[in-house]
Amino acid sequence: QVQLVESGGGLVQPGGSLRLSCTASGFTLHNYAIGWFRQAPGKEREGVSSISSTDGSAYYKNSVLGRFVTSRDNAKNTVYLQMNNLKAEDAAVYYCAAGLGGNYGVSWARSELYHYWGQGTQVTVSS
Repeated sequence: QVQLVESGGGLVQPGGSLRLSCTASGFTLHNYAIGWFRQAPGKEREGVSSISSTDGSAYYKNSVLGRFVTSRDNAKNTVYLQMNNLKAEDAAVYYCAAGLGGNYGVSWARSELYHYWGQGTQVTVSS
C-alpha cells in the first residue's frame, strides 16, 4: 500500500522552529520529487518547497526562503522540512507529496505534478 505520512506539526511561538517529516511506505522516496504544500483556512493550497530526486535541487516559496530547508534521508525513506523563525502567516496544514518527475524546476509548485499525497499535519504559530 502506497502511503505518505507527515509528522512533526504542533503549536509553536513566533520565532520558533519545527521540523516536519514525510515518511513513505510502499515505495521508495528517493525516486520521487517531494513537494511540501500548505493550506490555511480560507486560502488556496500553495507550494512551500520541493526537492528533486535527481540532484537534490531544492526550491522554495519566496516568503520562506532563508527560513525553511528541505532535505532527504534516503536511508530512512524520509524527507524533512526544517522550519525556522516561524511567523503567524506560516500557520496552516502542511502536506507532503511525491511526484515522478524527478526535478520539476520552475514548475515545482504545481500540485497536479505530484501523484501521492499525505494526510497533512497542522502547524500553529501563536503566542
